[in-house]
Amino acid sequence: MLSHISVAVFRSHFTTVKKTEKEVPMEKLLEIMREKEIDWYLVPTSDFHDSEYVSPYFQGRSHFSGFTGSAGILVAGLTESVLFTDGRYFIQAEQELEGSGITLMRMGQTDVPTLGEYLEQKVQVGQKLGVDGRLISYRFGQELERIVKAVSAELVWQEDLTELAWPERPALEFHDTKDIPESYFGESRASKISRVRKIMREENADAFILTTLDDIAWLFNLRGNDIANNPVILAYAILTREDAFLFMHREALKQELPGIIVKDYFEFYDCVSMLPKGSNIMLDASRVNYAVVQRALECGHVMDGMNPTTKMKAVKNETEIQNTKKAHIADGVAVTKFMYWLKHNVGKTEITEVTAADYLEQLRRAFPDCFDLSFPTICAYNANGAMMHYSASAEHAAVLKPEGFLLVDSGGQYLQGTTDITRTFVLGDLTDEMRMHFTMVAKAMLRLQNTKFLYGCTGLNLDILARGVMWEKNLDYQCGTGHGVGHVLNVHENPNSFRWLLRGDWEDGVLEAGMITTDEPGIYLEGAYGIRLENELLCVKGIKNEYGQFMEFEPLTFAPIDLDGIDTRYLEPGDIAYLNQYHQTVYEQISPYLNEAEREWLKDCTRKIDKIHT
Repeated sequence: MLSHISVAVFRSHFTTVKKTEKEVPMEKLLEIMREKEIDWYLVPTSDFHDSEYVSPYFQGRSHFSGFTGSAGILVAGLTESVLFTDGRYFIQAEQELEGSGITLMRMGQTDVPTLGEYLEQKVQVGQKLGVDGRLISYRFGQELERIVKAVSAELVWQEDLTELAWPERPALEFHDTKDIPESYFGESRASKISRVRKIMREENADAFILTTLDDIAWLFNLRGNDIANNPVILAYAILTREDAFLFMHREALKQELPGIIVKDYFEFYDCVSMLPKGSNIMLDASRVNYAVVQRALECGHVMDGMNPTTKMKAVKNETEIQNTKKAHIADGVAVTKFMYWLKHNVGKTEITEVTAADYLEQLRRAFPDCFDLSFPTICAYNANGAMMHYSASAEHAAVLKPEGFLLVDSGGQYLQGTTDITRTFVLGDLTDEMRMHFTMVAKAMLRLQNTKFLYGCTGLNLDILARGVMWEKNLDYQCGTGHGVGHVLNVHENPNSFRWLLRGDWEDGVLEAGMITTDEPGIYLEGAYGIRLENELLCVKGIKNEYGQFMEFEPLTFAPIDLDGIDTRYLEPGDIAYLNQYHQTVYEQISPYLNEAEREWLKDCTRKIDKIHT
């Protein structure tokens, strides 16, 4: 069932005006800004829940700017407009913003100001800085408050100019919600709520406001499809010491939830305002939106900290781990069969980036428990691979030839778990430099995968094990080395990650046994090619001795690393041992599910290699 809901009733504290006929998107936004006497207006890539990926209703930044990447913020100004985005999207954004009059701000570059620094430079005395307060975190809102206060400007946060400037804006959609049996997750919602309440008592919290969608889905053992590829539901939650309130579209819920008080999605703000005066209210100010916290502050004291559900969710229990391993076997079979098909057909029949991605999706969906992709497949040939989050279209897809690289970053949503894997395939002859770069990426991934470390380390401590391989050659990749992965949930999950530099509100948690983190270094050469290899790693306990508890990683992802790209001159004996050991495991795990021809081919693809350049 699909329900289209008007959000007018949800906007009682937001100013609205009559919509007008369709016009050029950016010009229409600037026109509305002039009407409302707003000098600067921020359009984030977000929804009311701080989601990374958003439904069509919330894609105002893409509508106004033309930039379609999943991360970035548009600063619309009456005198100039800019778009901030990170290194994953520099090449894509430059192409998509061409001719728009919007300047690209490459976040993290030494000569580029941060968003805050830019606003400090541009917002003048007496001006108005606008933003929809439901689309920014309270912590970011506090930063904006500081900026406008410093120059006696005004922050206008109750204006949804996207609604006014986008007459054809898609409706907000709600899909059916599924109550997943406890057997899939290893813990009941009652047990999870009890664990959260224990923390609330320890912290002397009277209420806990939760608005992040994956945390809500995890806590209540519910899954949905309100955001493409993310099996979450549009919902809010409030826990008190006695009651559990879930705010969602009632018609989407087809079963009773014993012990849970279900209210309509649009009742949430009013219920926040009705919390008892003087309450201690626990929430994560980096994830809960500014408008919500403004309501909460009217009721009591806000206790800011990471949602307790975030870390609980990140540490998978034994049931989740065992189910995830099953999902990865199915996924590995699909990717291996895809590699076999690709190698045997490229150059013999027309294959495009889109038809290749479609074939891989068919292989995944051949498994009955695969119900979706975990994100749109990135299938990028040669120069397109240099765009980290490239998206091909049927009209502009490259035709694959028996030469160069094909980078495929993909994943599936299975009833048993969520997968994310990248393989770069060699389609034909390579130059020595291409083989060197491919080998460096494989070496970087394997070194991180095989490390041992003392408990207490975070991804900041370990990122150098992969990235250092690139730095030795004065190279780098403009992104983290890895991210946490949800369980039948979002493919990107906090707090665990591998990265050398913290930016924004990203939390980098201690690596705990049971956490799953991707390991995906790469090399991206604009106009030439991109290479990325990615495995998911399960953090497990190693030996414990007089030095403390040692930790290590167990790979969950099983698919060949293309030996056609390996040049052993750039590998140490230990690297070769890592590769051979991994490939032996790939063959053991995947070969039972292949036919005879595929199995013989896989045996050659995972053969042992030695320190001889061929």
